[in-house]
Amino acid sequence: MRAVQASFDELGRHLADVTFCVVDLETTGGSAAKGSKITEVGAVKVRGGEVLGEFQTLVNPDESIPAYITVLTGITDQMVVHAPRVAEVLPSFLEFARGSVLVAHNAPFDVGFLKHFSRELGIPWPGFETLDTAVLARRVLSREEVPNCKLSTLAAAFSASTSPNHRALSDARATVDVMHALFERLGPLGVTTLEEVSTYTSKVKPEQRRKRHLVEHLPEAPGVYLFRDANDAILYVGTSRNLRTRTRSYFTKAETRTRMGEMVMLAQRVEGIVCATALEAHVRELRLIGHHRPPYNRRSRFPERMSWLKLTREPWPRLSIVRAILDDDADYIGPFRRRPDAEAALTALHDTFRIRQCTPRLAKKSRSSPCVLAEMGHCLSPCDGSADADEYAGEVQRVRLAMTGDPAPLVSSVRHHMLDLARAERFEDAAVRRDRLAAFLRAASRTQRLRELTAVDELVAAAPHPNGYEVHVIRFGRLAAAGVLPRGVHPTGWVDALLATAETVVGGFGPVPAATAEETETLLRWLDTPGLRMVRGAWHAPLESAARHLLPFEQATSAWHDLQRPG
Repeated sequence: MRAVQASFDELGRHLADVTFCVVDLETTGGSAAKGSKITEVGAVKVRGGEVLGEFQTLVNPDESIPAYITVLTGITDQMVVHAPRVAEVLPSFLEFARGSVLVAHNAPFDVGFLKHFSRELGIPWPGFETLDTAVLARRVLSREEVPNCKLSTLAAAFSASTSPNHRALSDARATVDVMHALFERLGPLGVTTLEEVSTYTSKVKPEQRRKRHLVEHLPEAPGVYLFRDANDAILYVGTSRNLRTRTRSYFTKAETRTRMGEMVMLAQRVEGIVCATALEAHVRELRLIGHHRPPYNRRSRFPERMSWLKLTREPWPRLSIVRAILDDDADYIGPFRRRPDAEAALTALHDTFRIRQCTPRLAKKSRSSPCVLAEMGHCLSPCDGSADADEYAGEVQRVRLAMTGDPAPLVSSVRHHMLDLARAERFEDAAVRRDRLAAFLRAASRTQRLRELTAVDELVAAAPHPNGYEVHVIRFGRLAAAGVLPRGVHPTGWVDALLATAETVVGGFGPVPAATAEETETLLRWLDTPGLRMVRGAWHAPLESAARHLLPFEQATSAWHDLQRPG
């Protein structure tokens, strides 16, 4: 049963005002794609409990009906030999059902056959909304009430006026009675509209449904919504293109997350913040989650916990994993959502470049005992004073280019080691090297993409919007202003006014100087919107030197993990 796109989201469509066309088919087999044909169509159109009309006809399948189908349905070859073919029946049925919601017991079967023959005959499918009484019954009824959700079982349980007998019209009539009985079960729970029926689940408690009034004041507009508890503390922050429709779903939708049910039961107020565009809403959501850290939000709560890989600026530079970017002229890549990924990227660099791995800050002329890595030739050994400063600086420069430019030398080195390991049949070790490199390339690619936008002091871009153009001002990778330019309005003065109210953003250092990486990446995705226009400023899609090396390793990693899965 698919969710229904509401025509009147504010009020919903009351069940008594919706026209339903309950349909049932008899066929020669179980799959139209495998050559099965329709032998009978039966349908009942109802509204408000009243039957508006019925449709029934046998259909000539142009082939012999299998014997077991004849035993099941009682339809024989002789009965359909003079019946109309599907090319004649289908247009008549579609006209009969036009403007209604299609209902069937096991709707994918019946609707699937109708869609198949519509495509085969070149007849445009009207795009019916559908309701599946089998799915709805499984959501409404418990095992204690009925052993299964077959049509015959439900018809008997609800004392339907017609007993299903594998004939199309009889089964459609029985389905009508089952549908009405299910609606009657939902009424006391406050489920009275088509939208609520389509998203109903028994996992949503009646107490949760009764709190639906908390969101009735919200408008149908893009924005951010905040669930607050009795102390006005924020429990959860979300975003939607339609605040009213989205928040109503928490009280009726098939919400499988137990935490959300707990959150709704604690909520005493729902606040809405209307935004000019969906992008502004998304950005506001990220900022609110990062600032308030609501207990029921999992994503984006702790941006400061992400890790960065840093190439330090000191007499003998080294690599380090840090939590934040500083204004210290160092080179960074990231952020890494998981510290193990940062450690894997760090190891990939250490496997290839002979940069020191010790943590103490070394003077330009240091005199101490060399470590094991130096003795093995994996480090140029600046600690004991034997390292040549120019040679070490060259090695550091190669690390810097791999991090911020083209990592081709690193990729080539890892490929070479992987090949040697594979020849020695050390495939697990080769896979470890591959995964380390993939972690590094993902971070380097992400950083290069971020830096392309965070280096731009001001950018004004516009994308198509139903009411004109949505315009956003981006400064140093941070959203500074948003608005919708109405059709027919001269853009110059309007854009000047938007810029006058835009947030002042100070640029600085690193790939994310003015916003979180997640916010900047959200803006980058929006800049890929088809039909987007640059109004002021210039920005070019990043070349991402690291990205061109990444895909083969991503594919290899995915394939390897697939091989490791049982079965």
